[in-house]
Order: sequence, then C-alpha cells, then structure tokens
Amino acid sequence: MTNFKSITFFAVLLSCLLVSKAEKVEVVVKGATSIARTDEDFICVTLDWWPTNKCDYDQCPWGQAGLFNLDLKNKILEKAVKAFHPLRIRVGGSLQDQVVYNVRNNIENCQPFQKQDKGFLFGFSIGCLDMKRWDELNEFFNQTRAKVTFGLNALIGRKESETEKSLWVGDWYSHNARDLMSYTISKGYKIDSYELGNELCGVGVSARIEAKQYAKDMATLKNLVKEMYPNPKTQPKVLGPGGFYDKKWFDTFLDASGHDVIDGVTHHIYNLGPGNNPDVVRRVQDPFFLTQIAQTFKDVSNAIDKFAPWSGAWVSESGGAYNSGGQLVSYTFAFGFWYLDQLGMTSIYNHKVYCRQALTGGNYALLNTTTFIPNPDYYGALLWHRVMGSKVLSVTHKGSPYLRVYSHCAKKEPGVSFVFINLSKNTSFEIDLFHDLNLNGGSPNFEFKGHKEREEYHLTPKDGNILSSVVLLNGTPLELSDSLEIPELKPKLVDGLKPISIVAHSIAFVTIRDFNAPAYLNGGSPNFEFKGHKEREEYHLTPKDRNILSSVVLLNGTPLELSDSLEIPELKPKLVDGLTPIRIAAHSIAFITIRDFNAPACS
Repeated sequence: MTNFKSITFFAVLLSCLLVSKAEKVEVVVKGATSIARTDEDFICVTLDWWPTNKCDYDQCPWGQAGLFNLDLKNKILEKAVKAFHPLRIRVGGSLQDQVVYNVRNNIENCQPFQKQDKGFLFGFSIGCLDMKRWDELNEFFNQTRAKVTFGLNALIGRKESETEKSLWVGDWYSHNARDLMSYTISKGYKIDSYELGNELCGVGVSARIEAKQYAKDMATLKNLVKEMYPNPKTQPKVLGPGGFYDKKWFDTFLDASGHDVIDGVTHHIYNLGPGNNPDVVRRVQDPFFLTQIAQTFKDVSNAIDKFAPWSGAWVSESGGAYNSGGQLVSYTFAFGFWYLDQLGMTSIYNHKVYCRQALTGGNYALLNTTTFIPNPDYYGALLWHRVMGSKVLSVTHKGSPYLRVYSHCAKKEPGVSFVFINLSKNTSFEIDLFHDLNLNGGSPNFEFKGHKEREEYHLTPKDGNILSSVVLLNGTPLELSDSLEIPELKPKLVDGLKPISIVAHSIAFVTIRDFNAPAYLNGGSPNFEFKGHKEREEYHLTPKDRNILSSVVLLNGTPLELSDSLEIPELKPKLVDGLTPIRIAAHSIAFITIRDFNAPACS
C-alpha cells in the first residue's frame, strides 16, 4: 500500500513537472506617441508567373497556380481574397522580366513560358501575355476588390553586356508598357502601382542593372505614368527596384533617381535559406536568428530617410525560404512564427507594405495550391489586417526572448492591439501590461488594468503539432463552411483585470478597447491607476480652529504669519510618499504637485 502511494505521488509530481511552466512577464507599452506608421492595407500577397514545370529539389509545387494557369473562377480563391476588403496583390516574380504584352496582336504564336535549356533566364522562354488573359485577371481583381501592383518587364530593350556576365545594358524600352497602360485605361481597369523589374539590383539573381541606369529608367516610368494618368488623385504609384538590399547600390540608386520619382522603395526578403534546408523549422523558432534581419529593415528605412524621404519602404516579395519555400514547413503553423514576426518587425522600421510570397503556389502559399483551402498563415494575415491599425507603438519587456510582442493602435475603433508570439515549446507566459506615457525617458509608473472585456484571438496548432496545416482559433479548428465560406474569426472576451495568458507554441492577437494611448487620439475615460515613485509636494490649507470664518489660515497645520522682520512666510510643501493616497480634509484646500506624473501636454 505504501509503495502504491509513493508511486502515485511520484506520478502526480512528474506530471506537474511536465506541464508547461508559466512565466510572468511585464510588458511595457509607450503609448504617448507612435514610432512608425504602415499603410492601412499593409498586408499584401503575390501572384507569380511560374509555370507548372517550375521544379526544385525533385518537387514541382506550383501546379496550376501561375498567372497563366490560375483558375480565377474558383469560389474559395475568390472568397479568400474578398475577406480582406481589400487585399493588396502584387503581380510579378522572377519571370516578369521575360513577359511581353501582346496588346496590338502583333506577336506571332503568343504563348506562355516554355521550358528551355539554354539562352534564357531561369530556364524558361519569353512568355506572352495576351489581352484575353489580362481581361480575365482584371475581372478577378475587380470582382474581389483587390488593390493591384503590377510588375513590369525591366529588361525589355536591353541586351547582356559582352564584357560583364549577367550585366544588362542599355535603356529600358517603355513602349510595350505604354501599350499595356493604354489598354488598361481604356478598359477602366484600376492599377494601384507599377513596379519596375524583379531582383535586378545589386549583384542580381540571374541578371543585374547598374544603379544609375536603373534610376534613369525609374524616371522614364514616372514620366510615362504621369502622361498616361494625368489626374494626380488616380495616378498609380511607381515602385522599385524590387530586389535584395545592397547598401552601396541602393544609396546610389536613390541618390540618382531624383525628387518625387519613386513612391515606394521595394526590397525582397528570403532570410531562412533554401527550401530544402532542414534547419528551417529550427530557425523559425529561434528568436536570435529571427532578429538578425532587423538590421536590413533599419538600413532600408535609413536610406529612404536620407535620400528619398517622400517615399516609403515596401517588402514587395518575401517567402522566407527561397526556391518555392520550405518543404514540409512553409505551409504549416510553424511558419507563422516567422511570418507574423516579420510583419511586426517591418512595421517598427516604418515599412508601409509587406507582400507575402505567395497567395497560392509553391510550398509557402497562403492557400493550398490545389484545393485553395487556407493554410494557417492565411488566417494570421487576415487577423493582422482586421486587428492591427496603421500606427505602430513601442513595446518592450525584460522576459524571455522567446516571447515576441508587437503593438499598434487598434484598427478603426479606439484601443490598442497586440500580437504575442510564443516561440517556446515548454513555457507559457502570463502578461501584465504597464503603460508608459513618459516622453522624457525614465521607468514606467503605472500598471494597466482594463475595466472592459478585452478581445483575444489565440492561434494554436492542431494536436499541439506545429507542423500541422490546421490551425485552431480559441480551441476551435478554422475550417471552411459547407458553402465554402471563410470562417468567421470571433474573439474570446476576457475580463480586463486578468493577466493575458499565452500558452506555449502559440500566437495571440489581443485588442484592449479601453487602453487609451494618446497616439490614437480618440479620447475616452482614463483606465489606469497612477502610483508615483517620487515623493509628491502637498500644500494643505485649513482655517484656524476649523472655523471657516477665521482670517487666519494654516499651511500643513502651521499658521501663516509674517516674521518678526515682516517677511512673507516661506511656503514649504509637505513631502509625501507617492504610493499613498492623497487625503483632503473637510473644509480644506490643497495644492499638490506630482513630479513623475507624465502628462504629454505638460512635457
């Protein structure tokens, strides 16, 4: 019997030890001012040109997802895009610099890309876009209310250098782009922006263009857009260069491009390595690895501030792992650790738009390439779009680096929204929020406790397996309805006085409606108790003998009287512990000064 009790006790103890341990973390939000601002439609996805026979590592994961083959009538695809109202879509990719536009019907045998062994970039021939397919694409964009960025062929009219491998020389031939714009305008199709070229900057991928030449070509595109779209209110933005950041090349390019030419400075991110790298799944859970790319975002932002402050930074393509994404990883819950961290990090560094490669196609698709059923990152993108506003707030904590936290003003309505990313397999976190309104540095001085219920969206993988392609929202699998509708994303309402709980290997979006960050500028009642850390200065005035008809007044209990030399008495405050309540006696008047109450209006 004794042995049985001992075994039972040991088993219970062991089970307690194996349960995910909770770590308390104080998260500090600096809500006095915003630190950056994104576009309202920050979330963006790509549609790529890759044909069915685009293969990597003995896989051909593109299927019929390329722009020439995509089933634009598919109801799931349509509803998935409509759910964003609107979704930015960037049309482009590696093969865009080999696309010609058959506007005048003067291209014989106008065909999509064909596999070629020699003489062409990426192993594919020139692809010809006929206007029937362009009409179909625009019908889809119009039907789904998408905001479209179209990537133009930047190599047309150039030739490869005879002396330098991969360098393309000569001016950009803009006539084919002019024809496409003219046709697009005549049909009433709306284009939000045009991007010139794909991955031709710096050392390039398969081809490259010198920075000053590229700047000259961007000016040509800007003049063309101004000519074709003379109304400034409806004029598409001009974006470039759409490649990997190289400081010397970008600085030269931006310096030479001229004032107000480039509206968006675009760059690409594939920081997880090749798609067949078995280390991808570890990297997306490693906070130290994830943080390494922050310097690139900061450098791009700094270059824009220095050379092109009228424009903004865009990530116009990012799939994490190149060559079609990480096998067995990029379409699973685990990839959301990387993706949502990227969204948070780029927001901090003042990026306006972030385009995920791809909406469908490859291993990194937000929608399954064959069924169009949403993968976990689709729901992460949709929640970000609906919950996170454009104003970015500073948020910090001194807890585990495996807890990543980002904060924005809430979207549309007052409040503050957070995304919590728990990279830890074994540790859960209990979050206490602190609100720091100090504009002049120093420690935060009050804990936030909400009086309204907060809205929480907790994303977890099915069966706790981060390599699952099924995601749960507040414990319920996110699945299409019988009529193939995107499921409603309903928050869990939680008592605002309770700590925020983030379980191991999970992602949570949390919106607090009564967290009144001045950066939001929407007023509302105060929702936090102030506790000072410095002594406050109190001057309490009371009448002599408590007779309010007396002509003698006491300051902190001492009569105020002239000195023997008829000097006005010194008015000394009483210093009181800032953590104690302020006490106002009956029939009295008090002046109180609090030195560490940081009202932004008084700074």
